[in-house]
Amino acid sequence: MHGYDFHRQKPIDNFILDFFCHELMLGIELDGITHHFKNVQIRDQIKESKLNDLGITVLRFKDEDVYYRIEDVLETIEWYVTEFEKTHL
Repeated sequence: MHGYDFHRQKPIDNFILDFFCHELMLGIELDGITHHFKNVQIRDQIKESKLNDLGITVLRFKDEDVYYRIEDVLETIEWYVTEFEKTHL
C-alpha cells in the first residue's frame, strides 16, 4: 500500500504484531474469537499501551471484518496512511 513494506508476525519488544510497517510506525492486529475473553482483552490493552509508548499506532480489526468487510478494513488502513503522509512528509 503506497509502497510501504508491511512485515507479518513482527516481534516488537516482548510482543508479536500481526503486521507491522516501520516507516509508518503502524501495527495491525487481527482479533479472532479468543479476543472475546476478558484475560485476552486485558493482555491486548497492556500490549497496545506498551506499543503506543514505543510510538507505534495500532489498528485493530476483527476477523469477521477481514472476512466479510475487507473493503472497509483496507479503507481504514488507507485513511491512516494518507493522514500519516499529510502530517509526516
